Amino acid sequence: MFPLIEESEKTDLKNLEDGFEVLRQAFPEFRLSKVHGKMRPADKEAEMQKFVSGETQILVATTVIEVGVNVPNASVMVILDAQRFGLSQLHQLRGRVGRGADQSYCILVTGVKLADDTRKRIDIMCETNDGFRIAEADLKLRGPGDLEGTQQSGMAFDLKIADIARDGQLVQMARDEAQLVIDDDPACTSERYALLWHRLRQLRKTNVNWAAIS
Repeated sequence: MFPLIEESEKTDLKNLEDGFEVLRQAFPEFRLSKVHGKMRPADKEAEMQKFVSGETQILVATTVIEVGVNVPNASVMVILDAQRFGLSQLHQLRGRVGRGADQSYCILVTGVKLADDTRKRIDIMCETNDGFRIAEADLKLRGPGDLEGTQQSGMAFDLKIADIARDGQLVQMARDEAQLVIDDDPACTSERYALLWHRLRQLRKTNVNWAAIS
């Protein structure tokens, strides 16, 4: 699995086109298929079917194989420059092997020098196959992003007490209580919750018209 299709002057990451030739020379006894996002759908499907049927024994690919590929006989995956991928994507890619009865392996190849967060991601992948634990770790490392904007990671809003990754049960309890209040006073006009609505309006300077989002 390669992060790039072709060589780029902007990065020294491994690329599929060069890698395909290297692998073809390294394994002359095997036939190879290659699949990437610039290929026509019919060509990609034809190459995949060769691999599924066993006509080719090695599949050289980019992340186009992340989902929807089911080859029970595939037992070894090598992900080059694995530090370039997030936890969820690595977990999805790893799921392409181990779908049959044979012992399977996913090998993550990285450079020697890694940032602390990157090393944590790789360590987590090596420690567990549990998708729930990986998703929780991904949330802690990346942050939840911004529901109302375009920020896809980090902490886009200021929680005064809770940590959305660490305090999942507390956040869920607060959500359940908030839902009970909304069910009891959907128009936000009841005197019973007047102090709550007043404080909420103070905290939220703007209202989002969710109906306008398509």
